[in-house]
Amino acid sequence: MTRVLVFTRTTAFRHDSIPAGVRAFQELGAAHGFAVEATEDPAALEGGPGRYGAVVFLSTSGDVLTPAGREGLRAHCAAGGGFMGVHLAAGTEGGWPFYGELIGARFVSHPALQPGLVRVEDRDHPATRPLPAAWRCTDEWYEFDVSVRGRSRVLASADGTSYKGGAPGVDRPLVWCHEHGGARVFYTALGHTRESYADPGFRAHLLGGLRSVLAPAAQGPAST
Repeated sequence: MTRVLVFTRTTAFRHDSIPAGVRAFQELGAAHGFAVEATEDPAALEGGPGRYGAVVFLSTSGDVLTPAGREGLRAHCAAGGGFMGVHLAAGTEGGWPFYGELIGARFVSHPALQPGLVRVEDRDHPATRPLPAAWRCTDEWYEFDVSVRGRSRVLASADGTSYKGGAPGVDRPLVWCHEHGGARVFYTALGHTRESYADPGFRAHLLGGLRSVLAPAAQGPAST
């Protein structure tokens, strides 16, 4: 059975939605044929490649890896393992250039938590295929230090006219994928609230993202 590591260590801001996120991944794993190991122990990433089909950083924050853990994550990627980042994963390992390139962009700020509109740009991907073209949800609407457009495949973006603190005409990618360091990479900026992890649409989004970074033989049953 494919093993997935869900890593949730924080050394800065800690989201109270992390337990709900862990539970969502565990329930998705039980339903779709992969084993989920959730941990905050950086030693879990020190074992090198081959242990996990994918590593998920779920709202991690700050510096969370030991030097050996950094090398373990790099080796995991080089061996073709998958990597998935959720929400504040983009606010993690700020001093490690490899991680910044792996995640694609770094979190800078967000307006107040509020409803807004996600514009799905690319529905030819497992993470966005189950979603409507205009997806209304409540989140923090992250801003990043750079745009990933042109360097990553942008799957969805925020409609800045749909919430306070946004602005028309500004490109706001929220969900993207690419390859880096040998790894298939998926990132979603969504996932701030506990309620989101109980939402069937968001769970389908997470499942699709995870499947996209797993090797084809390890993706589990096709049904959702």
